[in-house]
Amino acid sequence: MSNVSAPHPLWQLTLVRVREFMREPEAVFWAVFFPILLSVGLGIAFAGRPEAVLKIAAASPALAETLRQDAGLDVTELTLDAARIALRDGKVALVAEPGDAGSVVFRYDDTNPEARTARMRADRAVQRAAGRVDPVSATDTITRDPGSRYIDFLIPGLIGIGIMSNAVWGIGFAIVDSRRRKLTKRLVATPMSRVHYLLSFLIWRKILLIIEIGIPIAFGALAFGVPIRGSWIDIIALGVLASLAFSAIGLLAASRARTVEAISGLINVAVMPMWVVSGVFFSAQRFPEFAQPVIRALPLTAYIDATRGILLQGASITQFGREVATLTIWMVVCFGLALRLFRWR
Repeated sequence: MSNVSAPHPLWQLTLVRVREFMREPEAVFWAVFFPILLSVGLGIAFAGRPEAVLKIAAASPALAETLRQDAGLDVTELTLDAARIALRDGKVALVAEPGDAGSVVFRYDDTNPEARTARMRADRAVQRAAGRVDPVSATDTITRDPGSRYIDFLIPGLIGIGIMSNAVWGIGFAIVDSRRRKLTKRLVATPMSRVHYLLSFLIWRKILLIIEIGIPIAFGALAFGVPIRGSWIDIIALGVLASLAFSAIGLLAASRARTVEAISGLINVAVMPMWVVSGVFFSAQRFPEFAQPVIRALPLTAYIDATRGILLQGASITQFGREVATLTIWMVVCFGLALRLFRWR
């Protein structure tokens, strides 16, 4: 007769809970890796470099040199027109312009806390460089025109993550759920080809696109006065291309996955970095220069940058050849790989 006592039931039940958690990649991702990913991304964007706390633009070399004396300002020298465009696009918080008789004009949105802080630091740098208290006349030009506010910057980003999330999750989860329930196994016995099966998901996504694009733009225009300066044809054409690219990513993620946990993990790995770095809630320019080529190569970055240009600046889609090429490459490569790797079972 063995003297070894059985493990306590509470210990066994607790161990079961731990094992269940460890066997669910989705739960592990959200509990462990997502906070780390978000912290790293936002940490790089907002902290760590005291000399580049706030990005501003100066419209003259002398003014740029003066403002660089403040370690809390990251000063970029631009022409006056380029500086105002950068302010409108959210790439800088403030524009410093030379005024009459040695004065300085600060152009910014006073509803933006970062812009107010940048104005205070820039003025302090100018006065300190002159060697005495308030020797330089400084005036403010408040910009609250539609197209230059934070809400104008935000709407294209929200449209982008809506298209991306709905396409990747809607297609990837639906395919894996069908595979898990043995539905695709039955479909393989029919004359239907893989091409027709996968294309049906892409067509369905196009039907929903009018809602994903139209509702945010209409709401932004009616509720907040967000301008629609570009062509609707360009906006819709770019949205169709982006939806195809993100749908192809969803197809690729679902091409081999067999469980809900597996597809959830793959989709999170694909989309969450773009949520952080692609300029949805703040400018992607906050990230270090060495990371910019990678960020610009992401499909969400390409879509948001082009949409902001068309919607807010009235630009044509033909002016965004690099962004269109980026989305096209993602669409072709991912759909081709999905078609090659797809398994019915």
